[in-house]
Amino acid sequence: MIYELLLFLHVLGATVLLGTGAGIAFFMVMSHQSKDARLIAHVSGIVVIADTVFTATAAIAQPVTGYLLVREVGWPLTEGWVAASLGLYVFVGCFWLPVVWMQLRMRNLARAARDNSEPLPAAYFRLYRWWFAFGFPAFAAVLAIVWLMLTKPVY
Repeated sequence: MIYELLLFLHVLGATVLLGTGAGIAFFMVMSHQSKDARLIAHVSGIVVIADTVFTATAAIAQPVTGYLLVREVGWPLTEGWVAASLGLYVFVGCFWLPVVWMQLRMRNLARAARDNSEPLPAAYFRLYRWWFAFGFPAFAAVLAIVWLMLTKPVY
């Protein structure tokens, strides 16, 4: 029973990470296409909240439930697919933490432009390009982790 509960929580966390990440990316990209500081300020404000409530919570829960699952089953942390998943998880974190800062900064720049009735500054567009670029390797790594969890390849 404990295994099933841990597995459920772990899969739920993975689903939240994948779904929230894809949703956040979609809404940020769509609002950015408008170049409207009011819309971007609003959407990026929601994105920051969603990242805090959903992504951060799942990001904390994943290693906890993963460790408890590994311990419950008896796999060593050095098991090939487990170690690869952990390495990829750290890799994702190296991209996600700067992205959180970028989202906060883009939100603040969009709010300032909105409040001052000015166009979005060049700094916003620079950050957006970095934010967009950081999303690809992080999202690919999350997909790879899900694949590893499902297939548990032996190598």
